[in-house]
Amino acid sequence: MNREVNHHHHHASPDYNRAFAAGVVLNVVFVVIEAFYGVISDSLALLTDAGHNLSDVLGLLLAWGAVILAKKRPSIRRTYGFSRATIIASLFSGLLLMGAVGAIGWEAANRLMEPPEPAGKTMMIVAAIGVLVNTVTALFFLSGKDHDLNIRGAFLHMAADAVVSLGVVASGALIMFYGLNWIDPVISLVIAAVIFLSTWGLLRDSLNLAVDAVPRSVDPDAVRDYLSGLPGVVHMHDLHIWPMSTTDTAMTAHLVMNTLPDSDHFLNEVAQRLSDSYSINHATIQLERQDSEIVCHQSVHCAD
Repeated sequence: MNREVNHHHHHASPDYNRAFAAGVVLNVVFVVIEAFYGVISDSLALLTDAGHNLSDVLGLLLAWGAVILAKKRPSIRRTYGFSRATIIASLFSGLLLMGAVGAIGWEAANRLMEPPEPAGKTMMIVAAIGVLVNTVTALFFLSGKDHDLNIRGAFLHMAADAVVSLGVVASGALIMFYGLNWIDPVISLVIAAVIFLSTWGLLRDSLNLAVDAVPRSVDPDAVRDYLSGLPGVVHMHDLHIWPMSTTDTAMTAHLVMNTLPDSDHFLNEVAQRLSDSYSINHATIQLERQDSEIVCHQSVHCAD
C-alpha cells in the first residue's frame, strides 16, 4: 500500500501594491522631464537614460501585474493558479532590458563618430533628480529582493538606474568644466554595460525557473541526501524539485521503506524540515514498501 501526503505551506507575500504604484508614478514623471531636457540639451546620455527609465516603467508594470495575478485563487483548470506569472514577468523584464542595451550601444557608437555639444549643467541637474527618484524607488523593494526574483528584478532596475544617473551627473561635470563632449556617448556605453551586467543574473535565473530548473535557493544534493538518510528509507526515486513561482518551490519524491510508519507524524516532520531547511514549501511524498512493484518513471532521476 502506498501512502501519499501533500503539504502546501503558502506564506503570505508582503503587499507591494503601494510600492509599485509610487514607483511607476515617480518614474513616468521623471521620464517626461528627462526626455524633454535631453532634447533641449542635445544629450544622448539623458535621452538613453530616459529610454531606459521608460523600459523600467514597463518592467515595474509587468512585475506589478504578475504579483496581482499570483494572488488569484487556483481553479479546476489552473490548479496552481497564476503563480508562474511572476516567473514570466521577470523573464520578460530581463529580455526588455537586453533590448535596451542593444539600442543604447548602437546609438552611442554612432555618436562617437560626431560628438554633439550637450549642455553639461542641464545634464547634471536632471540626472541628479534621477539619482534621487531611482534611489527612493529602489528602496521600496529593498526588503523583498533576496526572497522574490520578481521583486529582485524591480529592485535591480531601480538601483542600476540610480548608478547610471550618477554617471550622467559625472558626464555633465566633465563637459561643463573641461569641454569633453565625447564623454557623453562614452557614458552611454557605460550605461549599456551597467544595464547588461545588472540584468544578466536576473535573465539567467528567470530562464532557469521558466524551464523548471531547481531554484538557486535550493541545494538538490542536500535534499537528496536528507531524504535518502531518513530512518527506514532504503531507496528513493522520482525526485523532482521545481518552482511554482518566484517565491514558492514544489517537490515530489518516492521513498521506498523497509517499514511503513504507523501515522502521518513522519510525513509531517519531513514536510516541515523541507520547508524550514530547504525552502521547499509544497512537498508531495509517496511512501512505498520495499517489495513494491512500482518502478522509477525515469531512470535518470533514480537514486539508491
